[in-house]
Amino acid sequence: MPTLPSLVDMLKSGVHLGHKKSKRHPKMDPYIFMNRGEMTVIDLEKTQELLGKALEFITNEVANGKNVLFVGTKRQAQDPVQKYAELCEMPYVNGRWIGGMLTNFTVISKMIKRYKTLKEQQAAGSLAKYTKKEQLDFARTIEELENAIGGIQMLTRLPDVVFMVDLKRDKTAYQEAIKKHLPVVAMCDTNVNPVDVDYMIPANDDAVKSIDMIVGLVAQAVLDGKKQALTNKNAIAAAKEAKEKDEAAFAAAAKEAAPTETAAE
Repeated sequence: MPTLPSLVDMLKSGVHLGHKKSKRHPKMDPYIFMNRGEMTVIDLEKTQELLGKALEFITNEVANGKNVLFVGTKRQAQDPVQKYAELCEMPYVNGRWIGGMLTNFTVISKMIKRYKTLKEQQAAGSLAKYTKKEQLDFARTIEELENAIGGIQMLTRLPDVVFMVDLKRDKTAYQEAIKKHLPVVAMCDTNVNPVDVDYMIPANDDAVKSIDMIVGLVAQAVLDGKKQALTNKNAIAAAKEAKEKDEAAFAAAAKEAAPTETAAE
């Protein structure tokens, strides 16, 4: 699990800055430290505590072979989501959310397959046999599919965990994740209802620095989980190899002992 940021580091990144009091959701009251004028201030000690639980969960899930879908389509989140998801080699959505991406994954799988096929054909020069107009149509189709599903092209099945930057902005994704009973890890600003979030992280979901910090930590948790998975895999392989050596040694010893016992008889 990544090292948690200090309270000072979170302050510098603006993680504590919530919305106006008039926009606060009552379910977020336990995570609000104080009101400063018309603005709410998030309790960073609770942020630190819950962030730790969220990162530990993600690390353990990835260590057990699970994957995490990063979701953040608001302007401030697009670059961090793509950057960190690609860094830890996880799927992401930072453009328009396609309705049914989780609840109708069969259709999405067909789109992914078509996108990959067209990309392969384009790279291999197989589309050169078509007319210029047809090639242009193919290029436009590839671009459209790239924008729509380019970030999830590695998905061969539903994600195991969904990490979200803004529940209000991406409410359709949130509702689909709940409908499919997928664990949700999410940044929760003072204007959202966190009741259905499995692992909430009270944090400013509007400031670029705040988003960058939290998304970066989630990516680090994924990388830590992958390292742990590799360590576990190597340990299992080593244990298997040791067992096979012991069994071979036992069999060899038994074979050598057999003639002696026969001679004694």
